[in-house]
Amino acid sequence: MNPKIKLSPQVRVFVYGTLKPSEANYQKYCAGKVLHAQRAVIKGQLFNLPFGYPALTSGECFVHGYLLSFNDLNILDALDELEDYQPTRQMSANLYNRQEVEICDRQGLPLGQAWVYFMTMERVYQLKGIPQPDGWWSSCGSIPPP
Repeated sequence: MNPKIKLSPQVRVFVYGTLKPSEANYQKYCAGKVLHAQRAVIKGQLFNLPFGYPALTSGECFVHGYLLSFNDLNILDALDELEDYQPTRQMSANLYNRQEVEICDRQGLPLGQAWVYFMTMERVYQLKGIPQPDGWWSSCGSIPPP
């Protein structure tokens, strides 16, 4: 490897809701900043909230979304603000909590670690979340692309 070439660090985020391509917040937060977008899955449980966005909790089902790669290390600051996450607050005070977890492709093969925003089950109950057993959320109710 050429010692003069510097590899810029990447931030990888798994998105399953309004940050997915073609959803409401993609243009504002992701467009023009994403280096690579790939369909992916994560183990968890997905809920539709009555406010027009979903919530992900821990679980054993497959939740479908996209693995987005960014070269802007400040992207997490913007996403933390959107998701009402502050690392210095208690978990119960945040709307979502950011964790780094294993992401897989649609065949279940590991893609490595990425950041994901989870909601506590207590908060999902409080917000009257409705389970999404197919693991896919869309603002227009569309089914996942093949």
